[in-house]
Amino acid sequence: MELFKNTNFDFLGYKWPFIIASLVLTAAGFVSLGVKGGPKYGIEFKGGMLMTVKFASAPPVEQVRSVLTAALSSAPTVQTFESGSNELVIGTEGENDSALGKNRQLVIDALAKTFGQPGNGKLDLNNVGSGALASRLLDPLQRAGVQMAQPEVEKLAASVMQYRDEHGGLLTKIDDLKSLPGLTQKVLTVLNQESYLSPYTATRNIEIVGPKVGADLRQQAINATLLALLGMLVYIWFRFEWIYGVGAVLAVFHDTLITIGIFSLMDKEITLTVIASLLTLVGYSMNDTIVIFDRIRENLQLNRKEKLEDVINRSVNQTLSRTIMTSGLTFLAVLSLFLFGGPVLHGFSLALVIGIIIGTYSSVFVASPLVLFWHNWADGRKKTASAGAPKSVATKAK
Repeated sequence: MELFKNTNFDFLGYKWPFIIASLVLTAAGFVSLGVKGGPKYGIEFKGGMLMTVKFASAPPVEQVRSVLTAALSSAPTVQTFESGSNELVIGTEGENDSALGKNRQLVIDALAKTFGQPGNGKLDLNNVGSGALASRLLDPLQRAGVQMAQPEVEKLAASVMQYRDEHGGLLTKIDDLKSLPGLTQKVLTVLNQESYLSPYTATRNIEIVGPKVGADLRQQAINATLLALLGMLVYIWFRFEWIYGVGAVLAVFHDTLITIGIFSLMDKEITLTVIASLLTLVGYSMNDTIVIFDRIRENLQLNRKEKLEDVINRSVNQTLSRTIMTSGLTFLAVLSLFLFGGPVLHGFSLALVIGIIIGTYSSVFVASPLVLFWHNWADGRKKTASAGAPKSVATKAK
């Protein structure tokens, strides 16, 4: 299927605006990275503790930040998770695993002291596990005349926790549990006597990565990206010419640098999912470049006397439909992920949205001009050498 037939656009005639745009974006990214001391890494790479806290209503961001800053030795990061979700993401750093574990407990204690009811002696159903709930209910249920063995109490506690997790991880009324099997009015009364509901939950998602593990993951991510580029350089070198391989790798390297630079400008974190998207981008952009290079090679074999600039323009025109269909459909897919995929896929999809735009134009306006510049420079040297040869011969004859 061809969207465009017999097009004759002068793509190389517009190369300089795109090259200048690339230089500006690259420079802006490097300045941002220099000012900020490098990319903003997620906890997978720098090490730290990340906790998601959900509130029953709009979270008091500044109050949480103030309370945790007072409780911790270093200021934490407190950010809203997603608009309308009533969730906060709290991040802390630590020198080792024990410090991170201590920070985790300090955050939990500070939140309980500020938003819970620590002095009433009751159990917080929104921030407790099934084991603690079963232990707390066993004796009060027996005193209330509810004949339940320990396994039955444990099963009851597990069903309460399951109901809580299935309803957003946050209960607002204990009476909502009355629909659970085995939860009679007596059991409900004991639950009201022995527990309460705080307006938040901090037990849903807690991640801890040690600094050493984070540094190892960061180095492995860098190695994976560089090895992917090296492998592709070697492949294209043997399949085409070495200059084609250099041009393709420089174009892909350009795509990666600009994407990381834009992430820095937008103050976005580089996480494992972002690295996965960068590696996807490397393969995608390289494939797009190879398709154009392959057509250039075919056209050069058919007409060796034609100017290289005309061959490149014709090759890009011939692959234009394929480029627009492939890049366009892929762009729509990743744009949908970015808009509707939620916060978990936000970094991954954002990197691909940026990368597909940059990678598509770099195949045409960066990789191809690099090959053209090299051949023009090489031809110029040959002409200079051939023009200078007779003079040297004549000098020797004298």
